[in-house]
Amino acid sequence: MVILKFGGTSVRDAEWINKALEIVKSQLDRAPVMIVSAMGKTTDKLQEIAHLAEKGMREKADNIFQDLKEAHFSVIHSFLTNENLSSCLAAMDILFIELKSIIKGLSYLRECTPRSNDAILSFGELFSTTIIAHRAREIKIDTAFIDSREIIKTDDQFTHAVVDENVTHSCIRGKIKPQKGKLTVAQGFIASTKEGITTTLGRGGSDYTASIIGAACHAEEIQIWTDVDGIMSSDPRIIPKAKTVAEISYKEAAELAYFGARVIHPSTIQPAINLGIPVLVKNTGNPQSMGTRIIANGEGKDRSIGLLKAIAFKKGITIINITSYRMLLAYGFLRMIFDIFEKYKTSVDLVSTSEVSVSMTIDNTSQLESIEKDLKAAGNVSVENNLSIICLVGQGLWRDPQILSKVYGALDSIPIRMISLGASDTNLSFVVPDNEAENTIKCLHKVFFE
Repeated sequence: MVILKFGGTSVRDAEWINKALEIVKSQLDRAPVMIVSAMGKTTDKLQEIAHLAEKGMREKADNIFQDLKEAHFSVIHSFLTNENLSSCLAAMDILFIELKSIIKGLSYLRECTPRSNDAILSFGELFSTTIIAHRAREIKIDTAFIDSREIIKTDDQFTHAVVDENVTHSCIRGKIKPQKGKLTVAQGFIASTKEGITTTLGRGGSDYTASIIGAACHAEEIQIWTDVDGIMSSDPRIIPKAKTVAEISYKEAAELAYFGARVIHPSTIQPAINLGIPVLVKNTGNPQSMGTRIIANGEGKDRSIGLLKAIAFKKGITIINITSYRMLLAYGFLRMIFDIFEKYKTSVDLVSTSEVSVSMTIDNTSQLESIEKDLKAAGNVSVENNLSIICLVGQGLWRDPQILSKVYGALDSIPIRMISLGASDTNLSFVVPDNEAENTIKCLHKVFFE
């Protein structure tokens, strides 16, 4: 079997839903399972409705609700007929009535708990999959519809629920019966607790759903269909000549995602990593493009060792420097520092140390004032803002002695504030001023890819 996940931009209207279904139809002999996100910006609009209802702004919430309903019903009327049309309209009416009831309750209570928020956001995927399943039947595809809340089971950490993999795998195998020539449609992103209360999986949730189902069913491949031609050598908004990376390891893909490449999120493909299931990232609008194949680390791909695959970046970085002569020949000093970051739930990206100083980068500055205050007990503290991390990704980069010389040669006029090589054999990272980030990326891409 094969898993095909389609993001919101890939099912944003009737035209794109048809494109997605043509892709699925071409793979019916592989027993496809189609995992679908909410259409276009539906999730954002549902979130806005939740915020407005919480503030008691019922009229504005109702206006957005009506816009959503009209947009979805317009798609339905554009490509469904007869029994499929009446069946879909009836199912959608039930969903919209339920959503309106929740909005009404929130506007009276003036409160939107994480549990209520998940309930509202879940409607986006329920809308899109209801429409897509009916459209698939309209074009004569034998289609089974699955409610993902019945198969993806989580704890009750609403808005970022944690999947119970053992229970979930059992539910998936009990409900999903892949058959050649038959399509199974299910929602990404949404799940439920063992009591049946709706939860959501957070950022990248639809990719995660696809990966979980693929792992449970031992799929031969997981396809992530999006609006770009795969993972690119750099951000095409900055580098118009960016190239599609044909093949990349899980480790390299995770590094790229963490440092700003938004095609996938590293945690979302973890279930596939564990079983060595390949993940293919492709463009719904350009299915002929080869896309990017993400494979398990190694697999005898020694020819790719030492080759730079892509350049990613993350803006809005802050460096925190701690200097103290008490560090000299002392132990426990770094632990004390990192205990402070743990206390304030702030993650650190890069770390650089010398005999008497430590420098760290963070991208979340919400607790910076408190962190800085506590760190002063350890030594002198200084903070630098408005920086960017540039990350060169490729397995075994450190094995190529030319990499560093090429980097420094390309950036001889750009101030590099911090550099990290060795903590991972997959990335070379360094920090530059925010206003130099795009120029830095252009210089490096020209040297390594053009």
